[in-house]
Amino acid sequence: MKFTKENKRARIKHRIRAKVKGTANRPRLCVYRSNKSIYCQIINDIDGITLLSANSSGVAKDKTKVEQAKIVGKLIAEKASSENITSVVFDRGGYLYHGRVKALADGAREGGLQF
Repeated sequence: MKFTKENKRARIKHRIRAKVKGTANRPRLCVYRSNKSIYCQIINDIDGITLLSANSSGVAKDKTKVEQAKIVGKLIAEKASSENITSVVFDRGGYLYHGRVKALADGAREGGLQF
């Protein structure tokens, strides 16, 4: 197997997903980062349903990507608090915990989510 950037991220993602499971009490906060946007979902893996989602498509485009990610983190935390979700398991999706992923996590923590 050739170790391309995509293959390395896929291997890391599978290794993380083997350890991280979302339940009804503590769902999983999953992050996906594209070149233009950042997306996050709160997922119950036991039932296989997505409870909440947020992305940066509706966020102000005059801000940097890191600032947009922090706003998305606060947005998902507000949605989660309205659904009485206070604690989640963070799934970084194979990305490094740096930059936009870290900003989203910090925004979610500021919004009241615990992980």
